[in-house]
Amino acid sequence: MEPRTGQAPAEPDPREASADPRSPQHRKGTSPPDLDRFPLMAKGNKYEDFAVGQTMVHHWGRTLTQADNVAFCTATCAWLPMHLNVEYARSQGHPDMVINPMLVLCTAVGLSVEDLSESGGPFLGVDDCSFLRPVYPGDTITAGSRVTEMRRSTSKPGVGIVTWHTTAHNQHGEMVLEFVRTNLVAARGDLPSTSARKEA
Repeated sequence: MEPRTGQAPAEPDPREASADPRSPQHRKGTSPPDLDRFPLMAKGNKYEDFAVGQTMVHHWGRTLTQADNVAFCTATCAWLPMHLNVEYARSQGHPDMVINPMLVLCTAVGLSVEDLSESGGPFLGVDDCSFLRPVYPGDTITAGSRVTEMRRSTSKPGVGIVTWHTTAHNQHGEMVLEFVRTNLVAARGDLPSTSARKEA
């Protein structure tokens, strides 16, 4: 509401300004937090938490949308018309544009991180990757893994090498992708240092 002619606008209440955490008055006399003193929260499974033959169902899945696909293709400069042109994809016998398979792979790996590699350790690669059926916008991807191999590292004390066979399925239970993935995994009580991560 505009003030009447001849009336000065109301002065802001200084108590309100000091209550605002963004205001200089509120910050006066306080020091910034010491982030080095915050305790680190350990997350993820350690080497001892795995066993050959163990299976895990990951996360709760991820629905891949047309927007996800276009953003991924644009960010990675993947300009194949199959992934960006609905009419071209239909001319090739598909009902819709095909989700970029690398996005499907990245999604499946991402779904597995919480169970397999969240505790840290270098990613040692993906092998035997097979794209088994196309994924379309609106499909929901779920993933699961089985431990196929594990051993202690001979060159890096306190860590082990774990290999998993991961499969991804769509909402119809059809397998769309499978691959083998290997990681260095910290052993119980041993957190990989920054220098160890750089050397790996």
